[in-house]
Amino acid sequence: MLIIRNAASGTAVVRADPADTFATRLPEAVVQELAEDEDLADAVLSAMASDAPPVVLGVYGGDGSVSRMAALARQYGRPLLVMPGGTFNHFARSAGIADVDTAIDALERGTTVAVSAIEARAGERGAILALNAVSLGAYPELIDERDRRRASLGKWLGGIVAAWRALRTAEPLTIVRNGRRAHVWSVFVGIGRNDPDRVATMQRETLVEPTLDVRIHHARGSRLRAVASLAFGKRTAAVLRALGLMPPRLDVERLVVGEFELTVRPGEGHPSVYVHDGELEEQPPAGFTLRCVAIPRAVEVFAPPPGSTKG
Repeated sequence: MLIIRNAASGTAVVRADPADTFATRLPEAVVQELAEDEDLADAVLSAMASDAPPVVLGVYGGDGSVSRMAALARQYGRPLLVMPGGTFNHFARSAGIADVDTAIDALERGTTVAVSAIEARAGERGAILALNAVSLGAYPELIDERDRRRASLGKWLGGIVAAWRALRTAEPLTIVRNGRRAHVWSVFVGIGRNDPDRVATMQRETLVEPTLDVRIHHARGSRLRAVASLAFGKRTAAVLRALGLMPPRLDVERLVVGEFELTVRPGEGHPSVYVHDGELEEQPPAGFTLRCVAIPRAVEVFAPPPGSTKG
């Protein structure tokens, strides 16, 4: 087994180092810590080309690291061991993987789930696999602003500053879908059905359903509602809804489809970007066409049996 640790993941939260757990419960695993200048795909390629290629690929990191490793597990036909080590760990939570020990328990039992995923393709570039969501508009721009401030302020404070700036300067994004132009605050394309009351489809309710749950937040309200709509925590969203800060249902168009395509026209002041599982992808300044397809049984993931975990 190969386990990749992403040293850059989860720096905004405090958690115990899993090294002792790896040594005790997975003594035969090869654990490699990925430095900032190292590429995950290169590390896996090297391991797969060795005389004893791993039969399981494991990752300890956040959603971005998990989705990248999922793509590699799919490429090499290996099951994936997901161990939450990021800030939000959306996919791990959807899979019922609360911590490293829960993941290893599933590995020891051999219980797996054939997880559906999003295959996203922008322009002529290669396809990207996402396990949670692909997003356009306010959320990617907030991530872009946060990442530019991350070196000086850190991820958490950089995010606060980015959100404050968005409250003051956010502008609607122009998209074209089925020949019709629309001005939107954001577009979220989630895999599997999500909470119908939220705009940010970051927490899938099922691992196996090969369905895209799309939320298009049309730009009919204020910047405050545009930023508030990005809340993906259940409690935070409930509080914002109680305060009347979430967008009304009529402003949010919902589609449940197998594939989804649109063209993005960034316009002045908008970076040409989209986000998949928290990872920013820059695109040509003039705009791009994004196509998302739901892929059934994309990757086999070790996970607890349904109903075996709390919460």
